[in-house]
Amino acid sequence: MSSVQRITVLGATGSIGLSTLDVIARHPEHYRVFALSGYSRLDELLALCLRHAPKFAVVPSAQAAEQLRAGLAAAGSATEVLEGEAGLCQVAAASEVDAVMAAIVGAAGLRPTLAAVEAGKKVLLANKEALVMSGALFMQAVQRSGAVLLPIDSEHNAIFQCLPGDYARGLSQVGVRRILLTASGGPFRETPAAELAQVSPEQACAHPNWSMGRKISVDSASMMNKGLELIEACWLFDARPSQVEVVVHPQSVIHSLVDYVDGSVLAQLGNPDMRTPIANALAWPKRIDSGVAPLDLFAIARLDFQAPDEQRFPCLRLARQAAEAGNSAPAMLNAANEVAVEAFLQRRIRFPQIASMIEQVLDQEPVVAVQTLDAVFAADQRARQLAGQWLNQHGC
Repeated sequence: MSSVQRITVLGATGSIGLSTLDVIARHPEHYRVFALSGYSRLDELLALCLRHAPKFAVVPSAQAAEQLRAGLAAAGSATEVLEGEAGLCQVAAASEVDAVMAAIVGAAGLRPTLAAVEAGKKVLLANKEALVMSGALFMQAVQRSGAVLLPIDSEHNAIFQCLPGDYARGLSQVGVRRILLTASGGPFRETPAAELAQVSPEQACAHPNWSMGRKISVDSASMMNKGLELIEACWLFDARPSQVEVVVHPQSVIHSLVDYVDGSVLAQLGNPDMRTPIANALAWPKRIDSGVAPLDLFAIARLDFQAPDEQRFPCLRLARQAAEAGNSAPAMLNAANEVAVEAFLQRRIRFPQIASMIEQVLDQEPVVAVQTLDAVFAADQRARQLAGQWLNQHGC
């Protein structure tokens, strides 16, 4: 690997992608952008291409590609435009690439992220859905290819930092009793349950601590994001669902903790800024400046903790059940949630109906083994079909 690492950023116009580019720009002597991808924010992607001069830019369609090419040509840019899933996989697996930031939201990120894994890249995993969906297949590909998988979710990155270097031998073998996964509780942590049916998409997207995209913001409000993170943690750290405990921590200063059998509990603290875990993963095993302000404990003054209310936020319960069931259940959970969140954002269902739709889908379809990627996507599509049927019956 050269002294300058070439980085592909999948999902460059999202909050994780922009934070990644901010960290990269702070260290031009160490990192160079190889490729960027975007979905609908073409003007923003054009501006990023002009600023970072990647070799490639990837967009979802021929129409978008034509529009971006015109903008790049007008500015005299040499960036080449690719399109579709094939383009994403190409820039993820390219021989010139050293590391891939996998920050595409949802199931759409699975194939390009897996392409990076199978090419043996250093993969900075922000797309939790890819691992939730394909679990065992994904981790088998990591082991087979020799890829380096580094978690970007602040919680999983915190756990990674608090575990010993040889944790792959097994949590019990390195003295770990349990993983404590922190959750802010989202914007509705103290909202009376009776009022949740009236909350708006705008309220759900107004996270008290983090600046995130709309889909992940709604997931945080429903606590499905924490449920997906629970499943992700099981795969990343070879943990049983019973070894992962969710702790509501409103300040979002402690990003997660690891509880050891000798009574020690190690925690990673920091301001709620995604540039910290991004910088940690980019430079691992070294440390670099992320641009994040130092943590001021005197200003924080207090740290609070409480147990999650799985009756008020049933998505967390559903995710734990899917983690325990394994096989096709997590893929179906994720697919049904994507449909439900989009319907809520379109004001077709109310907030509590997100969980209702997901539970109905999971109850309707038996859990089956998923031994191939085709089987994963079959489970995903079946869940979307059932969710669509539910929406036609119950949605606005």
